[in-house]
Amino acid sequence: MPLLSVCCRDMPCVRIDLFIGKDPERVLNGFIPETGQRFTHDYLHRSAANSPCSIENAITYSVLLFYFKSVPEGSFFMNKKLAAIVLAAVLAGSMIAGCGSSSGGGTASSGSGEPAAAEAEAETGGETEEETQTVDAIDTSAAAVEDVAETAASVEAATTVSEAASTAASSAAETAVETDPVAQAAALIDAIYVQERTETTDADIEAARNAWNALTDEQKALVEGEDADPDYFGRDTGDASLDDPRNGDEIGENELLVVSFGTSFNESRAEDIGGIEKALQEANPDWSVRRAFTAQIIINHVQARDEEVIDNVDQALARAKANGVKNLVVQPTHLMHGAEYDELMAALKAVEGDFETIRVAEPLLGQVGEDASVINEDKAIVAQAVAATAAAEAGYEGEDTAAALAAAAEDGTAFVFMGHGTAHVAKVSYSQMQTQMNELGYNNVFIGTVEGEPEETACDQIIEKVKAAGFKKVILRPLMVVAGDHANNDMAGDEEDSWKSMFMADGSFDQVDCQVEGLGRIPEIQALYAAHTAAALASDPTAGTAVSGAAEDAGAALEDGTYTATFTTDGSMFHVNEAYDNKGTLTVADGQMTIHVSLVSKKIVNLFLGTAEEAQAEGAALLEPTTDSVEYADGTTDEVYGFDIPVPAIGEEFDCALVGEKGKWYDHKVMVTDPVKAE
Repeated sequence: MPLLSVCCRDMPCVRIDLFIGKDPERVLNGFIPETGQRFTHDYLHRSAANSPCSIENAITYSVLLFYFKSVPEGSFFMNKKLAAIVLAAVLAGSMIAGCGSSSGGGTASSGSGEPAAAEAEAETGGETEEETQTVDAIDTSAAAVEDVAETAASVEAATTVSEAASTAASSAAETAVETDPVAQAAALIDAIYVQERTETTDADIEAARNAWNALTDEQKALVEGEDADPDYFGRDTGDASLDDPRNGDEIGENELLVVSFGTSFNESRAEDIGGIEKALQEANPDWSVRRAFTAQIIINHVQARDEEVIDNVDQALARAKANGVKNLVVQPTHLMHGAEYDELMAALKAVEGDFETIRVAEPLLGQVGEDASVINEDKAIVAQAVAATAAAEAGYEGEDTAAALAAAAEDGTAFVFMGHGTAHVAKVSYSQMQTQMNELGYNNVFIGTVEGEPEETACDQIIEKVKAAGFKKVILRPLMVVAGDHANNDMAGDEEDSWKSMFMADGSFDQVDCQVEGLGRIPEIQALYAAHTAAALASDPTAGTAVSGAAEDAGAALEDGTYTATFTTDGSMFHVNEAYDNKGTLTVADGQMTIHVSLVSKKIVNLFLGTAEEAQAEGAALLEPTTDSVEYADGTTDEVYGFDIPVPAIGEEFDCALVGEKGKWYDHKVMVTDPVKAE
């Protein structure tokens, strides 16, 4: 329960709660009372436009918007110092409004004249007079209690003071970060906790490491940010020196590039990913094995903490080209043909002209198949390998895997293998693995996923299945290539939402144990990857054939019909309406794909499949908007523009320019991923 709640009388849509919980540094949380959902920038702006134009609302919203400017979309936590400033200003705003007028005013803020500001104007311009008054008041009022209290004799005075208070609050917050080494270290960690690599990434990583090393042990324990915590640098995950990043030059003409998602857990990286890489090098002595990770967040983490440098896919491909590689074979260690695999194929297609031949091997579980009943030899090998290893480590023996599992079942023990889960169409692979376990007679083996995708693999569903089968002992083990964050925290962690904790909290089981080991260290799994690589080497070596064919398969695998798919962009003003959670409706007909997306307003009036320059050419085929009605979580509705956008390929970035009401065109990159067939 909150220690203090602030509810403004004209703002039923927003409540601010002050919490002191397990983590006393994160104390402020904003949400919509009717639904319990955290509110976002779009929700806050929309609430402001629909609320009476009062000083109370202006000050409250301005403080919230001031905070939102300093954190990513959807995040709503702050440390104690900033929380005190924000909460005090909101309380002061409520008191001022209580003794003054409810009519509002404000001073319109001036534009910056920069391209980003101009694009924001294209997105947000054209409000009604009432909306302008409210939003202007928001942009020019907020937040220092002392100044507000001294000059709050009238509403007019309060408005003037709020402008000065905004500067005071901003300055106080910035000074707190600049002068507090703990806050500075947290901010620097947050800055490198990103998926995109930039020109400053290496310098940012070094700055974060230096800031952490400058702290005392007591200070390190207090580090708390959006993603930063003491474990980022402080958690012992094994000896990084035992891992070989395989990022050397002098590659030769033949390269075998092993592409993994990656993990910051050193022991798992060396044993699981490193184990696969070593097995592939032994099986292919005439090829140089190199490594690439797809997760830049993990690359940054390892480089910051351990000073171990790992290539991302683009860097690895550039290294191969610079070293004169002619023949490239790529072995993904991914479990399936999912979103990560699609993105890899798009990256390879972009460089197919740089090499004489490119071949791509199958991921671990091979081809996906149409439904849960479709299994293959790869899935059988993986099922037998992980089940046999789990049973042996638990102390159950038998003449074969089935006998060992039968001994475990007789002892009342069930095995739960936890995968990641995905909204991608390939999620059926998890259901297929359950089918495979059943086909092998492993009736005390259950397949679950962290993400609960497919739904029947969610933790609560698995608990019910294990209970219904009558087992009293449970052994949890990851169905993942590495035993990284998900295995150590989501599965085996001590937090109340870990799988171990949820199984124990259910009260139906006498014993819950965890085996924290990835698939990559199992010899049979390593041999399967080697077999996939051998099959790729034996395939048609025609330049680009393997890449082009695999990239096209992503679209070709989608039969005609309707899908839900994720639509992502590179712009903060150009995105799917919050009501649809970055999703659009993908239609596939005769091999052609089109996605319909609803935007946040009617401020973007045309799109063009190409660049802004091309859009302005005579005869350019502009995409015209549709008028869509959207319903938000609070029950309100709105009319916005939507667009039907042709999709060249799934998982491949493409150009999509936009123009706003002011007539200026802007370039953007967009991508469609994770198609899921509509029920």
